[in-house]
Amino acid sequence: MSDIRFSGTVDHLGVKCDDLQAAIDTYLNMGFRLETRYHDWAMVRDPRGFGIALLPPDSKHPPHLGIRVDTREQLEAAAARENKPIKPHRDGTSSFYTKGLSGQVIEVIHYPEDFKPGVEYA
Repeated sequence: MSDIRFSGTVDHLGVKCDDLQAAIDTYLNMGFRLETRYHDWAMVRDPRGFGIALLPPDSKHPPHLGIRVDTREQLEAAAARENKPIKPHRDGTSSFYTKGLSGQVIEVIHYPEDFKPGVEYA
């Protein structure tokens, strides 16, 4: 058996922000595009695809590093190795949270083939 816990690509960083709209505006002015917007968080991406999940102080999502896996099967295998449940999200993605060596929060996430960026959700 491999010692690799899971393998993927760095997808995003989840950061807390005091003012969601001001944070969105700041990143848009730096060349990011708005990928997803909810009343309680937003995702912006740079031209190369790196994302920043903007999380208000009272967000249920912790600050974290997002690792993207290519397939649902990879997500399921990683979740089984980590003994973590997979949670489906409003935007169609699925993920689970785990911890890094020093306690950092890591989200392992899968985007389905029919994921539609640029959608604003209520």
